[in-house]
Amino acid sequence: MKLKKLPYALTVCKLDSTEHIDLNADFYFIGRTDEELSLVCRTESTPANTIAREDGWRGFRIEGTLDFSLIGILAPITAILAENKIGIFAVSTYNTDYVLVKEENYEKALAVLSAAGYEVAE
Repeated sequence: MKLKKLPYALTVCKLDSTEHIDLNADFYFIGRTDEELSLVCRTESTPANTIAREDGWRGFRIEGTLDFSLIGILAPITAILAENKIGIFAVSTYNTDYVLVKEENYEKALAVLSAAGYEVAE
């Protein structure tokens, strides 16, 4: 399976409204529940009005479009990272899954996944 590095730093933050989110940005995820509004975006695109923010994330995506009938795509990746004491923040889209790790663990994460047989692309 092929993993593609995302070439930018990411921020995970909590907002009180969507008003200041740049909806024209090329990369963001918005999650709203009855308890919160969360945003994952490029660090330089983080709105100034965050309630809380966690900078220093890097990410990669599973390449290709994953059919909904596929089972166990994300689980082995997260298991390998957990075995190596690397925490994650995962986000799924209609097409694929994204895995974020803290910047200080990024190269180690890619190395252990590569050693486990995953192909890592720029």
